[in-house]
Parts: sequence; C-alpha cells; structure tokens
Amino acid sequence: MEDSDNFLRLILDSIAENIAVIDVCGDIRFINRSWAQFGDDNACSIAQDWSKVNYLSVCDSAALAGDEFGIQAGAGIKSVIDQKEAYFNLEYPCHSADEQRWFIMRVSPFALKNERFFVISHLDVTERKLAEKAVEKLARRDGLTNIYNRRAFDEILSEQWQQCLTLKQPISLAVIDLDHFKLLNDNYGHQSGDDCLVAVGALLKNFARRTGDVCARYGGEEFTVIWSYTTLLEAELLSKALLEEIRQLKIPNERSPIAPYLTASIGLVEMTPNRLLEPRDLIAQADDLLYKAKESGRNKVVSFIVSPSDSVSALLESKSQN
Repeated sequence: MEDSDNFLRLILDSIAENIAVIDVCGDIRFINRSWAQFGDDNACSIAQDWSKVNYLSVCDSAALAGDEFGIQAGAGIKSVIDQKEAYFNLEYPCHSADEQRWFIMRVSPFALKNERFFVISHLDVTERKLAEKAVEKLARRDGLTNIYNRRAFDEILSEQWQQCLTLKQPISLAVIDLDHFKLLNDNYGHQSGDDCLVAVGALLKNFARRTGDVCARYGGEEFTVIWSYTTLLEAELLSKALLEEIRQLKIPNERSPIAPYLTASIGLVEMTPNRLLEPRDLIAQADDLLYKAKESGRNKVVSFIVSPSDSVSALLESKSQN
C-alpha cells in the first residue's frame, strides 16, 4: 500500500484511546491525536513538542508530589522495560474539576529494527466505572428506607473501629428497636408498616451528619447508629433526642401498651477499641442493653461504658469458660 506510514498514522489518530510510544529510556517517540487533544483539553503543562518529553520523568515527578498512581505507573512501566513483566495494566482515577473520570493504562512492548519500544495507552472507562459504583451503592443500601443495609453496616463499623483504634478514640453504637411494631403492622397493614420504617429511616439521617456518623437498617424494625469519636454522654443526648423525635412523628400505634403512637427502645454502648476487643463485642453489648431496655418497659435508652479493665475481665472470663 502506498504511503503506508501515513495510512497507519490515520488509523492511530482515529482511535479514541490516548496512545504514546516510548523507547527504553522513557522518551516519547510518538503520540496519536487523542493523546495530544487530551493534553490540550486539560491544560497540560507539558510542552507542545511531546518528542522532547520523557514519560518516566513525568511519572517520577508525580510520585515525588505524593501521587500514588504516579508511583505505580512509573514502577509498572519500568518493570516492562526491564523485562520483568510481559505487560502492565493500571486502573486509576483522573478526575477534573467538572467530572469524575477513570482510565486504564496499558503498557505493551514491541521491537522494530533491533530497537525496543513500548506502547502506552490510556482507555477511558468512566462509563463502566460509574455503572459499577451505582450497582455497588445499591448493594449497600436498604431498598425500602434508602439508608445503609446490614452488609454495609458491618463493613463500615469495621472501618470505623480500626480508625478509632488507631486514634485511641471512643466509638458509640446505638441499636434501636421500634416498640410493638408487629401490633402496628397487624392493625394498620404492611403498607403502613413500610411507611413507618421509611419515616424512621429518614429521621435517622438527621442524627448521622458528622464525620464518622452512620445510620443503617439492621433488619426488620431494628436500626443502628454509629457515632465514632463520641463519648457516652454525647451519645446519650443524641439517643434521647432521637427517641423524642420518633415520638413526635405521631405515627399511630393504638394497640401498643406503651402509648397510642410509635415509640422506640435503644441499647447504647461506648467502647474505646483495643486489641482485646472486636466490633462484634460492641454489637453484642449494645444488643444486650437493648434487651434490658425492652425488659424494663421500653420507650427508653439503656446505656453503658465498656472500660479497658472491663474488656480484660471479660476476656479472662471467656477463656475460663472455654
């Protein structure tokens, strides 16, 4: 085919992927139109003459600035150049001021006239990534109340526990049960019951607005609130205000022996994480306190602080029983 170089150039310029070719030193020897256009559209500080740019130096500069993906990209490219890896892939975020974006970088080698080169391509996978995040968000949300579900609660509690362990900060957990919810369901129907759960879920969001605060539907008519970096005194004030807000919803529950409207009970515990305790210990203690609240008349908060000495005693008692 006549003028094959121009033909191949036109093919590469028609590809949406950003493509560059570097040599073993990292010097850029070729870029396609998409690569140049992306640089222009994003106010790239690189000189217009890309042939004078060393791509490994660009990665090293990003790494020195603390860019984790710059570190990974540079190491990956070098591993292919040094023939330690056959190729290299890296998925990374590249967000702009206006939008979220993700790309996959791929590094592949080839040889021409006894000289080795490396194709670096960047493929925009934003559409796929946003779809994955939407699915992930749905998987972590309760379909009825649109707050976190039990699965997400377990994951987030574990994360918050580790953070409080590292920072030596307290974490408070409230487990909330709607009093005599079965009577409400039986008397008014399941649609009214669902409406009640939705209203309580919306209310809980107002009590989980700070960093480290999370509300979730625990299951059935039970909900939870995680208050990280929060003492029992603070959490008690929040819990009592929450109970009052639930009462003020004035959701009818005429057959309840407590009040003719919806009420709730709360088991509340504060722990400062240490190596002897686990998140499940926090949940178990809160569940036990909720049981005490229900046994002692409901419509109240029963709370407790687990001190480090308490946790040591509990561990020794557990070992002696085993």
